[in-house]
Formats: sequence, C-alpha cells, structure tokens
Amino acid sequence: MTRVRNRSECATLFRLAAVIEVLAIFGTRPEAIKLCPVVRALRQAPERFRTRVCVTAQHRELLDQVLDVFAVRPDYDLDLMRPGQTLASTTARIFSGLEPVLGEAKPDIVLVQGDTTTTFCGAVSAFYQRVPVGHVEAGLRTGDLRQPFPEEFNRLVTTRVTEMHFAPTARAAANLRREGVPEQRIHVTGNTSIDAVLYIAGELAAGRLEPPRPVELAGDGPLVVATAHRRESFGAGLEGILRALGRLAAEGVRVAFLVHPNPNVRRTAERILAGSSVTLLDPLDYVSFVDLMRRADLLITDSGGIQEEGPALGKPVLVAREKTERPEAVEAGGATLVGVDTGRIYREAVSALRGERRPAAGHNPFGDGRASMRIASAIDSFFGA
Repeated sequence: MTRVRNRSECATLFRLAAVIEVLAIFGTRPEAIKLCPVVRALRQAPERFRTRVCVTAQHRELLDQVLDVFAVRPDYDLDLMRPGQTLASTTARIFSGLEPVLGEAKPDIVLVQGDTTTTFCGAVSAFYQRVPVGHVEAGLRTGDLRQPFPEEFNRLVTTRVTEMHFAPTARAAANLRREGVPEQRIHVTGNTSIDAVLYIAGELAAGRLEPPRPVELAGDGPLVVATAHRRESFGAGLEGILRALGRLAAEGVRVAFLVHPNPNVRRTAERILAGSSVTLLDPLDYVSFVDLMRRADLLITDSGGIQEEGPALGKPVLVAREKTERPEAVEAGGATLVGVDTGRIYREAVSALRGERRPAAGHNPFGDGRASMRIASAIDSFFGA
C-alpha cells in the first residue's frame, strides 16, 4: 500500500512505502569505510529497509578490500577505474554508468558519502531523476574551492541537491544552516568513520581479527605512520612532506609511508626517499592499516579520514595541509595543522613524539561509534512509521 506525502519545502513528492528502497553509491576506499557501517545498520532491519549497493570502483583494489572486511557485496559494480584517468573522464563515465542503475533500482532515497567524484555524480544523478539524496558526512567546509581540490566543490554541489544532511558534528551542521539549509533537513549523527575504526580496533584487540598484512619495522625507535595524496600537494608540497619524513628517519625514528597508487605520489616518493630508511609500503587493506595506526606513536597525513580516526585511537595527528574541513580535531587538541614546509613538519613531529601533542583522553569530537544507527533511524522517521 502506497501513500504520497507533500513536503512544503520541496516540489518533489516522495513515496511512503512499507519497505524503504535505499541505494548506497560509493567508489573509493574512504567512502566504503564510512558507508559500509550504514549499509550494515540498515540491513539489520530488512522489514523496514531494502538496501542495495552500487560501486563505481573509482578505486578498485582498495575498495574491494573494505567490502570484504564488512561483508558487503555490491548489487551493481560499474568497474569504471582506468589507468591514468582524469577528473573529466572519470566524471563522464560515472554519470553514464549511474543513469541505468537508478532507472532499474528505482530507489526511494540515494545515499552518498563525503566529497569524491562518485559522491558528486551520485547526488546529481539522483537529483536528475527526482530521487531524494541523503548525504553522509555533510557540512564539512574549508571555505576555499581550491583546498581540498576538487573535494570542496563536490561538497558544495552535493549540499545543493541533498534532502537529508547527516552532519558529523555541530560545527558541520552550523555550516549548513549558514548556507540556508532548513533545520529539519539536518541531522547531527557523529561520523561513521568512528563506527568503523572502533569496530575494527576492538576486533583486533580481542584477537577476533588478524591483520592480513601485519607491518613490522626494524629498530626500537618511535613509530610514525604517514600518508599523502592530495592533488593540491603534488609537486613542491609533496616533496616537503617527504623530506620531513626522511629527516625523521635519519634520526632513528621508524617511519612507514603508505604510497598512494597515484603515479604522481609514487614517482615522487621513490625519488625523494631513495637511500633513506623510510619504509615505503604499498596501500594496506583496512584491517592491517588500522592495526598499524593503533601501534603508531604519531600520524602524519593530508587525509581527511585519518584526522578522525587518529583521535578515536588516541593518536596525535599532524595534518600536512594549509586548511582543514575538520577543525574540530584541531580545536580538541588531537590534530595540528602543519602545512607542507619540511622544517615545520619536522619540528612539530619531534614535539609530538616528546608527548607534547596528545589528544584529550576519552574525547573524540567526531562521535561515539553509533552514527550509523542514528542515520538509519533518521531515514526511518523521514519516510514515516
């Protein structure tokens, strides 16, 4: 039996069904990490939700590793990754691939996460077909379209077509209000990355999970785990980050650098760190990476997700960027913005390793590990009991 409800703030009519048809669209490892807990939460109530998954495979191998960990099998796999793909070509392929999926699935709501090209394309594709969009991790902003690039743009466009905004923090919700998003569309849930990392870390600590690729570095010095992959850092910025890692390693610090598969990152890392004692690692599966992070003394990154995961694991984080859309981590003392200058990264790392940069015990501004259940509850309420 189907009823129709008219929402005063939107010209679109939404179907109220006994079973809500949900389509989750994602394509990269970070998206999978943050959406798989939501998919699992929705699938715990099959009498209320029919939840299907479409992956674009914007990142193929890294994506598959996360799907395996969370036992999520895609209903639609577009397999769009190509060597040397550009933003324009990737965007065009995702748009073309999603149109028939949406036509076949006929979802009541489409869920997207974060700020990737898949997020942007998934939200706009749903909007074109008059399907409500739920945006997980909504409201993050730097205020600079070029940092991070193109993610800030992706978020802004996604916000404009979203019906349900799942903001991870009060600050993110405030950003949405300033942009004119109606209060009733905003739901502060916490970040689903915390759901994921706490679950995996707990399973590792209890011995119920083993890292498929455990990383052991020689020596007994403090352990620094680093990542860098942002487009705006390519060139001099990335070189500055890598030279700081090399300097730390030269002083007895054990440094593991996770090399992103982008050729711009790999070529630069191999050139700058040649002859150093920095350990270059191919991307790890998610379980092995969480295991490595929980054993680290310091995390250095330009990643968004690690700014959330580090505080959850009680690890200090140096953010190798000029701006962050996650200032809550900085304000809580768990993260420090250090830019890409070699000297500053080195000095801040030494300070952190001395114990001068520690997150507040028991406090994580990004949530308590129950964000996915809050999202499921909000969707249920949106479509009515």
